[in-house]
Amino acid sequence: MGLFKKNPFGHILFIKKWLIRVFGLMTHRRYRGFNELNIEGSEIIKNLPDRGVLFVSNHQTYFADVVAMFHVFNASLSGRVDSIKNVGYIWQPKMNIYYVAAKETMKAGLLARVLAYAGAIKVERTWRSKGQEVKRKVNPDDSKNVGVALDDGWVITFPQGTTTPFKPIRKGTAYIIKQYKPIVVPIVIDGFRRSFDKKGLRIKKRGILQSFQVKEPLEIDYENDTVEEIVGKLEHAIEQHSSFLKVIPAEELVEIEHLNEKRRYSYKEE
Repeated sequence: MGLFKKNPFGHILFIKKWLIRVFGLMTHRRYRGFNELNIEGSEIIKNLPDRGVLFVSNHQTYFADVVAMFHVFNASLSGRVDSIKNVGYIWQPKMNIYYVAAKETMKAGLLARVLAYAGAIKVERTWRSKGQEVKRKVNPDDSKNVGVALDDGWVITFPQGTTTPFKPIRKGTAYIIKQYKPIVVPIVIDGFRRSFDKKGLRIKKRGILQSFQVKEPLEIDYENDTVEEIVGKLEHAIEQHSSFLKVIPAEELVEIEHLNEKRRYSYKEE
């Protein structure tokens, strides 16, 4: 790798590699030490192509979810199955991993700006800005940038666009899937909401069992499936369809709502 070689977004890969190494070392104990990350299905990761993969996941914190994915992906690629034991895997990370994030989130402080350099595709929310409801047209450059990232590597996205559970899937993700035809790999996470604060930077509680399930790629007919059909497949795949509410114990639903209220008053709403 040339010292000043850049990715398609102009980020110097040497700097990006060291950011991933440093943050990987700093955050490893958050998932294996203070709390325990229970991983399922990570063998799927190693069999994926180097480019053109879109990971879709439910969302529980701003940053801890993405950081966990960087750990699991790189551990899997180094031969570890369902384990992030021995953080040495982070020394030679996969460099073409990107994640979709709101522009205003990635501008909120120095740390967010540094994390953005590690792979953020910054997009403008069409429905919310600075805690207020808005209505904006989709910026075509945002979709184009996701396409550039897919052409170069892997992209992580949270199609609900919020950390609040069971919110609707945004149709923009379905349009991207129809346009760029990526392999779509669902991920379902849990425990991050209880482990971390809303930003995912501060450990809120220790001894939490975090779960991280990688599912088989979705079967999608890119030409014939409608946007609504793809949205439905995504909702079920990441277990955020309203039907899943029927199988969640009542006491857990109460706890989820209680956490949502606490987080709403602690930080500006997404």
